[in-house]
Amino acid sequence: MPVAPDINRTIDAVWRIESPRLIAGLARIMRDIGLAEELAQDALVAALEQWPADGVPANPGAWLMATAKHRGIDRLRRKTLHQRKEGELSREIEAQLADAVPDVDARLDDPVGDDMLRLIFVSCHPLLSAEARAALTLRLLGGLATEEIARAFLVPEPTIAQRIVRAKKALADAGVPFEVPRGPELAGRIGSVLEVLYLIFNEGYTATSGDDWMRPQLCEEAMRLGRVLAELAPDEPEVHGLVALMELQASRLGARTGSNGEPILLLDQNRARWNHALIRHGLGALARAEKPGRAVGPYVVQAEIAACHARARTAEETDWTRIAAFYAALAILTPSPIVELNRAVAVGMAEGPAAGLAIVEAIAGEPSLKAYHLLATVRGDLLEKLGRLDEARAEFLRAASLTRNARERALMLRRAGVLPITF
Repeated sequence: MPVAPDINRTIDAVWRIESPRLIAGLARIMRDIGLAEELAQDALVAALEQWPADGVPANPGAWLMATAKHRGIDRLRRKTLHQRKEGELSREIEAQLADAVPDVDARLDDPVGDDMLRLIFVSCHPLLSAEARAALTLRLLGGLATEEIARAFLVPEPTIAQRIVRAKKALADAGVPFEVPRGPELAGRIGSVLEVLYLIFNEGYTATSGDDWMRPQLCEEAMRLGRVLAELAPDEPEVHGLVALMELQASRLGARTGSNGEPILLLDQNRARWNHALIRHGLGALARAEKPGRAVGPYVVQAEIAACHARARTAEETDWTRIAAFYAALAILTPSPIVELNRAVAVGMAEGPAAGLAIVEAIAGEPSLKAYHLLATVRGDLLEKLGRLDEARAEFLRAASLTRNARERALMLRRAGVLPITF
């Protein structure tokens, strides 16, 4: 019998929220990320089979974990039955799995005991390439499909699929311990962890695909893990810089959509709806990152940009000249077409749309931006401000054809539709 669409949507929503914790908990128990993901998928299949008939359980996350645990017990029993008596084996496995859903109160003061943080450090092990680390973490902790990750990295989907498969095999073959490193090893791996935390946050801030423009739970999880990491590495300015950046950007979440979920762009947002507690926390984290004698890294620079927006009481008060200068500094620290595209926006606001468009045209031929919808969005915006309305409409329509997010597509079609036709 086919699954009702509303049940399908419910299961999909539960999976996106619960799968990272589910996989993290199973990985700690099984010491094998690939096996943990398989067991989690088995639990998802069971939910698809049972929930339409039995209803969604009161605690769907616990149901998925219990189901996955039982599948894990069965798998381990089959694997080692020839070595021990079944009764002895079952008692041992049950003891191992007893804490699969840890007591929250007992773990609040134990940041190193965080399964999600452990999983990030395992996924960001130095034996993996930077690209593999990011792809694997987005798959496991971000809950993204392979296609979504490919679009986030602007590379073909088969490339991402191969990276993920090879990464899981490499970790399993090396027997990488499921733990948060200490001392010098911690410092050496923080950079890659920060990278994937921000990728997860960005996927929550503007979803690559789907019906919703944002996935706030991903932003919240990235911020939570960032704060935990800041406690583990209090002397790392880039950790505080990333926490500041995420909190300052997250302060806008409540103002980024209208009553029907439609996107509201930055300059049109009601700043009274910004979360000023998050702004205060973010500015405090930025102050900790800016202590004298510390080198300024890319996350601190991006946090400075976000702080410029947060400190402006109105859109008109935004210091775009300062923001453009920060983007110029960021382009030196981490040169990329994406940074240049963002710099074009700031320069367009500070010096006029013609200056911004000149930067856009200089990077328009970059192969990595060929299917990047935001290139067309920015170009369309600048062309509209220059009065080149037919060209702007074409760019907005192109952006709509490239994005996989339904809300963003509707926004681009709306912007194209309101532009008058010129002759």
